Amino acid sequence: MGTIEVGWERRSAARVLPAVQPRKLAKVPFVELADGRLQGVVSSGSDIERVYVSSVVAGSHAFNCSTNNNRPCGGLRGAPCKHLHALVDEAILQYGVERVARYLRIDVSDGASSGSDLLVRLNGSHEPTPAAVVFSRFLRHLAYLEVPGSTEPLPELHWFPATGAVD
Repeated sequence: MGTIEVGWERRSAARVLPAVQPRKLAKVPFVELADGRLQGVVSSGSDIERVYVSSVVAGSHAFNCSTNNNRPCGGLRGAPCKHLHALVDEAILQYGVERVARYLRIDVSDGASSGSDLLVRLNGSHEPTPAAVVFSRFLRHLAYLEVPGSTEPLPELHWFPATGAVD
């Protein structure tokens, strides 16, 4: 069969799913379900220049929170800190509770509807993970927000296929 071209397939851009609910980006500017984790960047409540990289591993539910230079969060005392609570709350706004729970492999058959509902179901413990990869992705995300809209290809995205064949 022939090739059908769709407008977004001709550009160096990918479709982005809209958030399930509007998010305020000041507290949690970056949240993603990637690399087998719910992970993101959370602003400090006390220092405007400090951010935390927080994550929860799918399946094992191991969690971590540290500054972008790998200093551990002082709020991690055997349980998720306030940064992890904020991350899960914003992930639910972005992706919906069902998708976040499914990704993390948390049973919500009894009607969990909030980040606190999900966090109490975590059966993991603190497990340090490097923050650099997530923080680097966040910085890359910020850089793309500054690129003016265009249909011209971006050199670093040249490997995306320009068209797709439909069988």
